[in-house]
Amino acid sequence: MPFKSSELIINPDGSVYHLMLKPGDIATDIITVGDSDRVERVAKHLDEIELTRQNREFKTITGTKNGKRLTIISTGIGTDNIDIVLNELDALVNIDFSTREIKPLITQLTFYRIGTSGTLREEIPVDSHLLSIAAIDMGNLSEYYDYQSQGIATTIENDISYVEQRFGNKSVILAAPSLVDRFNSHGPYLQGITVTAPGFYAPQRRSLRLKTTMPDFSLLKDLSWNGTYITNLEMETAGIYLLSEQLGHRAISFNALLANRITGEFSNQARQTIDELIELVLADIVR
Repeated sequence: MPFKSSELIINPDGSVYHLMLKPGDIATDIITVGDSDRVERVAKHLDEIELTRQNREFKTITGTKNGKRLTIISTGIGTDNIDIVLNELDALVNIDFSTREIKPLITQLTFYRIGTSGTLREEIPVDSHLLSIAAIDMGNLSEYYDYQSQGIATTIENDISYVEQRFGNKSVILAAPSLVDRFNSHGPYLQGITVTAPGFYAPQRRSLRLKTTMPDFSLLKDLSWNGTYITNLEMETAGIYLLSEQLGHRAISFNALLANRITGEFSNQARQTIDELIELVLADIVR
């Protein structure tokens, strides 16, 4: 059955509702960043730019680098925005906007998140670069989709059952194994399991004038699966991994570690650290 107008909202110009992009505007390789200003910092490395568009916090640039077509898009902060961005990007390639029906052949997208994060391990220095092999959804996005962990993700959930005891039943979602293998063979990335929180202050145990009820995240720092520790805390990776897996896409998340939540340190060269990660990941994408 065709999707109703209230479910798939198409603007009068034929673009999808929030992103204001039309079918054909995006590449199958997509770099996601949180900050809309960071889109330009990635795009300056492209050889050619074919499209620039922005609506609200969602800025998109599509172009080519070394002959490879890429799309760079800002998601804003949080898995609520990820829910919008990934569903609408998928719709652009897998739903026929003229008939409002799913296409018979599904196009697979590949997502590369380049974001910032804080580490939960004292020995990891700020300004490090980390690849998330898996993410724990500390919010509730996974509860709204028919998601059940399988294979290694279930094993990780069982091995770090302390998370469930202290924080409630939380889903573990994996990065695309093929992308983990590919980038580990090229780049000097740390590996870790990422905690995705539903907010920046209380959900990440930050207190300014209001107290948080969240347990101390430092209690997570010694939990590990097969030698890989819970390493960092941010706000998007689990959502990207969840929707990518559910929709048949691939995703991997890279983190510039700007804060150490155990020592209380914050980077004094945050912009440089992020730019270095952008260059490193982009070089590996087009390799």
